[in-house]
Amino acid sequence: MDGRQLPDFVTGDVELATRTTLALPGRAALYAEITAAGQLAQLAGSGEPRRFVLGGGSNLVLSGDFDGLLLHMAIGGRQLVAEDDDAWYVRAGAGENWHQLVSWTLAQGWPGLENLALIPGTVGAAPIQNIGAYGLEIADRFLSLEACDMQSGQTLHFDRAACRFAYRDSVFKQQGWHLDAARVITHVTLRLPKVWQPLTAYADLAAELDQQQIANPNARQIAAAVIDIRSRKLPDPAALPNAGSFFHNPLVDTATGERLASRFPGLPRYPQVDGRVKLAAGWLIEQSGWKGRNLGRVGMYEKQALVLVNRGGASGAEVIALAQAVQTAVREHFGIELTPEPVFL
Repeated sequence: MDGRQLPDFVTGDVELATRTTLALPGRAALYAEITAAGQLAQLAGSGEPRRFVLGGGSNLVLSGDFDGLLLHMAIGGRQLVAEDDDAWYVRAGAGENWHQLVSWTLAQGWPGLENLALIPGTVGAAPIQNIGAYGLEIADRFLSLEACDMQSGQTLHFDRAACRFAYRDSVFKQQGWHLDAARVITHVTLRLPKVWQPLTAYADLAAELDQQQIANPNARQIAAAVIDIRSRKLPDPAALPNAGSFFHNPLVDTATGERLASRFPGLPRYPQVDGRVKLAAGWLIEQSGWKGRNLGRVGMYEKQALVLVNRGGASGAEVIALAQAVQTAVREHFGIELTPEPVFL
């Protein structure tokens, strides 16, 4: 940092395996737990060390040691900051647990996030990835965010348009800020509409509600159904380390979707508003022979082929090797390129 002495809240040589849900080995040369935005301003400026932002560690593959400064976001707090005739406005710190925020808003009687229940990770990471599930994305409930410019130390404000949201994408990924920590999110404000409409058209969710004989679900019933589905499909990282869904559901043009459907009649397809078609990556992986199959100490989960799991003691190199093997199999079988969701460090 241009010869400046690092603040006393920065420590050295910190083990990271317990701070990521895949539990891969790796250490950070420098580590700072960020509990207030002002700490980021103290670390701002050009020069070494290089930085990386860690949230809940649920979307990260460690390939080994990190020789820079790891910023572990732990800014807490959540509150209703405004209310009008149309919506409630909730602001939360970047270090807040996402699922706990969803549960809290529902307990307050502010629906709107129920379809995003039980998604792992933190509030600060949510807009970077534009998290989504069961027919809803955070972009649909987003108002604004605050971020620290790590060059100047100034606070920046991003509205929805400035975030340039797309499928599992945002300006933070497009500009590479999620990799170099040039902009670090500190707070997120969400808009929860008072005219609430249930989103239950997604096939798995509709089937779950039908099985539970819930014809007109409220928001908390939808959240409970989502939690039931995700709990069945996704292993608890504490019991079986994983990073959740490991690959993006690929998007293809209509012609490609129709061509694949004619060759593979069971292919799940989801038309998108932009005219493209979303395919189910888990189905492609399963049909390519990788569901429940291991490669060394890692494998694709037997209950959900989209989830890569650490069977115990695996390294980042083993995760990368399995991911590449799965990509090759799907490419050879379907001509589709799968893109990993996690960040590789």
